[in-house]
Amino acid sequence: MKKYMLVFLIMTVVTGILGFAGMTYYGITAVRVLFLIFADLLIVSLISKFFFPGLDKMRLIKVKK
Repeated sequence: MKKYMLVFLIMTVVTGILGFAGMTYYGITAVRVLFLIFADLLIVSLISKFFFPGLDKMRLIKVKK
């Protein structure tokens, strides 16, 4: 999730500009919904980066049976 923080930031800015710039077109509601989704994902990504900084260094260990 932390790796996608920049992608979510870019997508949030782009959909925010398209959705709330005062333009009127057929898919404006879908763009505004996408803005909310990307903004939520950006916030979750930021929270995970600041509160759990060491999680990206963890690896899965195979358990022997």
